[in-house]
Amino acid sequence: MNVYEARGVPTVINAAGTLTRFSGGVMRSEVVAAMAEASAHTVEIDALQAHASQVISGITGAEAGYVASGAAACLLIGTAAAVTGVDPNKMARLPDTAGLKNEVIVARSHRNGYDHAVRAAGVKLVEVGLPERVSGAGVRDAEASDYAAAIGANTAAVFYVADRNARPPLTDVVAIAHAAGVPVIVDAAAELPPQANLRRFIEAGADLVAFSGGKAIGGPQASGFLAGKRDLVMAAALQHLDMDYLPELWNPPPSLIDKSRLAAVPRQGIGRACKVGKEEIVGLLTALELFVAEGDAARHERWLADVHAIAAGLGRPSDVAVVVCGEKDPSVVPTVELRFPRGEEGRALDLVRSLRSADPSINVDPSFVDRGLVTINPIALRPGEAAAVASAIAALI
Repeated sequence: MNVYEARGVPTVINAAGTLTRFSGGVMRSEVVAAMAEASAHTVEIDALQAHASQVISGITGAEAGYVASGAAACLLIGTAAAVTGVDPNKMARLPDTAGLKNEVIVARSHRNGYDHAVRAAGVKLVEVGLPERVSGAGVRDAEASDYAAAIGANTAAVFYVADRNARPPLTDVVAIAHAAGVPVIVDAAAELPPQANLRRFIEAGADLVAFSGGKAIGGPQASGFLAGKRDLVMAAALQHLDMDYLPELWNPPPSLIDKSRLAAVPRQGIGRACKVGKEEIVGLLTALELFVAEGDAARHERWLADVHAIAAGLGRPSDVAVVVCGEKDPSVVPTVELRFPRGEEGRALDLVRSLRSADPSINVDPSFVDRGLVTINPIALRPGEAAAVASAIAALI
């Protein structure tokens, strides 16, 4: 009996990906061991964060890095940093941004529910461009000139959501923003693999990049990290760390926080709601180092083994196509796609519903059931679960 069963909470098979609602994936034993060891000691968190900054900097090529409780938390404190800089008085006012630079520019096609984390800092999102490419009304999307026209005296930052299909190119957006002295914040929460993306957005000129720690990296689900410019990381750290210090006793690590630049010790900041423990910081760093050491090719082969096992277990149903996607591309997570006949798209939703009702419950990706597609993602599967997924689906189709 595992710890969840002992508490009456059923476990599920997660064949949908590292989604928070399904508790993410399963951490490697090395990560679990590192977190357990971290829990047995106490440290000064700012010293640990300074070490984390060095590790993240070395891996991403950024000037500095920082760990928070998820990619959304990183977007919140990153946006706050862009609004306040290292001014303690401005920090104390958030989310009241009246009189401060309080506008963040974003392409309409980049809007999604996760940008709530940006708005939570007290800013207003200023949308630019027409997403005709996305809406099916044409071939154009937001363009660099749209950003240039929107930047004004109240612009705190430009927000860019990274994706293979994101438009305009990040380099074009960076050029426009930097010409106006405005930082660019990139949401790259789910942009791994490929591993090269750990450096790509920084190399393109992004000032802050937010990554999730609990997705492909394989760290704690409640972890994420920022990589970017030292000044912005410092401002983010000051609004996240426990700042209940007597000024005479506050001596932060100089590599993370330059105390000489501050008029006063900041109060507890808006990022305190995003607290991360020593265990998550150590777990994230361990997972990140393991992720880099493994490399895209080996990781792809590991996932592909489960994908092939599922496809083989399904065989060749007479009226449902079983397609392996991403088999030859190590820069993506390979998947199995079930494609139902045109006119029978409703069967896709029925399959997802039936799998969720199974014992144990099996969760697959229902994003495109309206098109008759069901996707099986191997990234969060435990050993032996690929066979269970194949058997359950085969019985239903």
